[in-house]
Amino acid sequence: MATEAIGWLGVPLGILAGTLRGSAPFLFVSLGECLTEKSGKINLGLEGTLLMGAMSAYAISYLGVSQWNMSPAISPWIGVLVAGLAGMGMGLIHAWLSQQPRVNDIAVGIAMIIFGSGLAFFLGKPFIQPQAPQLPSFELGKLLSSSPIVQSALQISPLFILGVLLAPAMNWFFKSTRPGLFIRAVGDSPDAALAMGVSVKKVRMLCIIAGSFLAGIGGAYLSLVYPGSWTERISSGQGLMAVALVIFARWNPIQCLWASLFFGGAQAIGPALQAVGIDKGYYLFNAAPYVLTLLIMILTCSPKKTLSGAPGALGSING
Repeated sequence: MATEAIGWLGVPLGILAGTLRGSAPFLFVSLGECLTEKSGKINLGLEGTLLMGAMSAYAISYLGVSQWNMSPAISPWIGVLVAGLAGMGMGLIHAWLSQQPRVNDIAVGIAMIIFGSGLAFFLGKPFIQPQAPQLPSFELGKLLSSSPIVQSALQISPLFILGVLLAPAMNWFFKSTRPGLFIRAVGDSPDAALAMGVSVKKVRMLCIIAGSFLAGIGGAYLSLVYPGSWTERISSGQGLMAVALVIFARWNPIQCLWASLFFGGAQAIGPALQAVGIDKGYYLFNAAPYVLTLLIMILTCSPKKTLSGAPGALGSING
């Protein structure tokens, strides 16, 4: 067998493949949450947004070819766009609700998880079995090796590359642009931002909507790239883990990139070990991202510590 021929090299290769494939949803959702939290709001509802994006992208990709006579090369990209728009719709609802008087961000986020996942499951029922066209990938492995396993491992999606480029672009946006300054001002001190003539509600609404757009793109990656299908369990809690990931990254988009790669690699440990015949502890290794999330929350919950980089307004979850 090919897996036997490659031997233990398959473990780091499998982890590399999992990192390149599995980190993109973490990356898009964490960048979206980073943008939202920079404005002083928390969006726990991105788990529901991720599912809506995954379902919307898959449905449009499938219907585009089967009913609307689109090219299989075009319909997945239309699906990505629709996933982002679906995310914006979810973000608009969250932004409006979370800025009402005496409304709690956490409660709204939990409600949006239930609403988004329920809506995605209901609308996505007809698309569980059909096969939708997938997004293409750059096959870099063909330039390096003739091994099918290496070639498969080094397939990189254009969406992943887009996410990698987006991280430094967002970092530059926060540090070097006037709108980025307004977002940081709103997140650190809403009263000071108001004194500058900045509309706190408008800035936060735009940040939540834009962050939800990115989360929708992350959902499209799940259904159209990796694992490349639509099922009701496709997100595996990645939308919720993004909140811990942003804390881990200290609200820095560049560090969100590294943290996403780290989480993606941790997620790939179990499948990589199984590929070389190690089945013992498989489910324990599969739980690695969740264990990391718990550890991050435990290490950062001390009332005696102030997290560097945390927007000052995040402590006020009611407004």
